[in-house]
Amino acid sequence: VFTKNRERLLAGDIAQAFFTRVLAQARQRSLLSDEHFTVDGTLIEAWASHKSFQRKDGGTDGDGSDFRGQQRKNDTHGSTTDPDARLYRKSNGAESRLAYLGHLLIENRHGLIADAMATLADGTAEREAGLLMLHAQWQRAPGRRRTVGADKAYDVREFVDLTRELNTTPHVTQNVARSGGSAIDARTTRHEGYAMSQHARPRIEPAFGWLKTIAWLRKIKLRGLANVDWLLVFASAAFNLIRLPKLLSSAA
Repeated sequence: VFTKNRERLLAGDIAQAFFTRVLAQARQRSLLSDEHFTVDGTLIEAWASHKSFQRKDGGTDGDGSDFRGQQRKNDTHGSTTDPDARLYRKSNGAESRLAYLGHLLIENRHGLIADAMATLADGTAEREAGLLMLHAQWQRAPGRRRTVGADKAYDVREFVDLTRELNTTPHVTQNVARSGGSAIDARTTRHEGYAMSQHARPRIEPAFGWLKTIAWLRKIKLRGLANVDWLLVFASAAFNLIRLPKLLSSAA
């Protein structure tokens, strides 16, 4: 019975409907900021082992248990357990893992999750997902000015330019060590709002922490991008729902 009900939940648009309804409650009670946001991404470890990461051309790397000295790339290898999982490392020096990326857009007033999505793990996914979520906000009210805070991974000319086209000021951390320098300058950073956005950025961490520990998203127990995205959105709705009573009681 549980398996049948789980399949019905996954097949339907329950997660997005749940998320939208919870967000509507927060908006109705004036708990959401529609102007100031923070965006970031995190690694979600796939339910697949390194042993499953085999050559796509049918060749063999043995049983996959010893891959030292081998070149294993997503172009040439894929997981036989979860074909959507990608070999990825979040930062230099970090261990490569079969993973997805989870992305959140939070509003800066109370740290509620305004949007959530999962993507395949690659080097541009964080910025692309950020733009998709900002575009959804722009569609709600195209004429409204917004700001978005983000870390230095988002300090890329294409992201900055497209964010501005969405009537949103990119308050990204400057990556001055990057070739060509930062994509923003003093025309953005001199304003008080830039410092406020940077100060608000850590408010996204409690959401990621709750999702990874309480919602068990650190290593997800579902396979396939659609299922990972479903669970991330559903868990994000649950995070907001748990936060609402606390926010309402403090506002009373």
